[in-house]
Amino acid sequence: MKQIAIIGSTASGKTGLSLEIAEQTNSIILSLDSLSVYKEIDIASAKPTKEERGDIIHFGIDEVYPDVEFDVIKFIETYERAKDFALKNSKNLIIVGGTGFYLKALIDGLSPGIDLKVKLNENEIQSTYDFLYSIDKEYMQKIERNDKYRIEKAISIYKQTNQTPSEFFTINDKKPLCPDLKIFEILWDKEELRKRINLRTNIMMNDGIIDEVIYLEKKYTRKPNCMASIGIIETLEYLDGKINKKELEEKIALNTAKLAKRQNTFNKGQFKGEQKTSDIINNLNSEILKYFSL
Repeated sequence: MKQIAIIGSTASGKTGLSLEIAEQTNSIILSLDSLSVYKEIDIASAKPTKEERGDIIHFGIDEVYPDVEFDVIKFIETYERAKDFALKNSKNLIIVGGTGFYLKALIDGLSPGIDLKVKLNENEIQSTYDFLYSIDKEYMQKIERNDKYRIEKAISIYKQTNQTPSEFFTINDKKPLCPDLKIFEILWDKEELRKRINLRTNIMMNDGIIDEVIYLEKKYTRKPNCMASIGIIETLEYLDGKINKKELEEKIALNTAKLAKRQNTFNKGQFKGEQKTSDIINNLNSEILKYFSL
């Protein structure tokens, strides 16, 4: 069995490329996307449709409902299931997506667990984040301000060990799970990527993201962490009457572009030394197929 990862920012074309490669290399796919794991979040996540997936087996898509928490530990468990399936069925494994934190954990392994003894209410999240940022900027700048689970984990580490998260993870060794994973990265120049983001946002609007979010809010309320994701949070603003439809599309595109920049920065800083390639998907397709043929 061979396994590779295809990474890149949102709207870079990872999904389409992974499906093409999987067809030609007898592969299954593990989605590396923290929103695609949720059932019923289809348009906002831009996950491949069942028709697009065809006969290719996917893991990491539609794993849990939006009111069920999904974290990096559950992602590692999903990877183990995907790997076992690939081995038992003589398949290759393609890991694809933009959640670099999950990929980093997969390559480096996870530090020893910590009990989440601290539970924060909505009013405490921001102040706790600010406190942690003041004592451990290096660690906290990798965490979104609304990531309740990781903020609770960070403050739990601090209170239980009297160490900052950075100190804790430095002292506690990790066990690499997939240290030799081949990584291929799609990189577009800024203007071309912005065009792709604008196009995808327009498609999301036309596909009915507003109706999807109305349904999600009615069924799950706004409490689940995933309801603060890009595409969903802006649509909730629209439904609250704070912005109009044109502003909604513009705001989703703008926030998606900001996310893409953060993803590219993270990938550049975290995956040094791994195999990279650039800008033209056809060339990347050839490089990956060449690797599988070795």
